[in-house]
This record gives sequence, structure tokens and C-alpha cells, in this order.
Amino acid sequence: MAKDSSSTSSDNIPVRDYLVWSLFNLSYMNFFCLGLVAVLFSVKSRDRKMDGDFDQARTYARKARILNIVASVLSSLVFIAFIAMAGAGMFQTK
Repeated sequence: MAKDSSSTSSDNIPVRDYLVWSLFNLSYMNFFCLGLVAVLFSVKSRDRKMDGDFDQARTYARKARILNIVASVLSSLVFIAFIAMAGAGMFQTK
């Protein structure tokens, strides 16, 4: 059977699942366990992609991407604040 040419071409667009980024956030920047939740959504996205449900895969991938962005930004801010406090001498003993 030939595929209907009137269908949307969104099925041809690859779905990114952000699993590597999620694993990085889980391992190194697990701010409020956002890395763990991002891994769960990434795995769900990959499963839906393998099942052929691209719309649901994109939804899960979008949630994983947002969680990864939030985890990366918050962890970076905490790291920068820690470096600034160490530079200001807040951790020196008297």
C-alpha cells in the first residue's frame, strides 16, 4: 500500500530524546532530582519513538528537554555561587 501523500510530514522529522543530557544531569547535576525525572521522560520518549507514536514521543522529549534546561541552569547557578563565596573567603577558618 502506498502512503497517503496528504499526511503530515512531521513523522519524517526525527525525535530527539535527550537521553545523554538527562544521564549527565542525573550523574553530575542532580538538582532536586530533576535529572532522574528527565531520564524517565527521555526513556518514555525513546519507547514511544520505537512504537511509532511520534506525537507522544515529542511530548515526552519536550518535557525532558525542559527539565534538563532547568536542572542545568540551577546547578550552574549553585556552582557559580559556591565559587564566588569561596573567592570571597567565606569558607576560611579563623
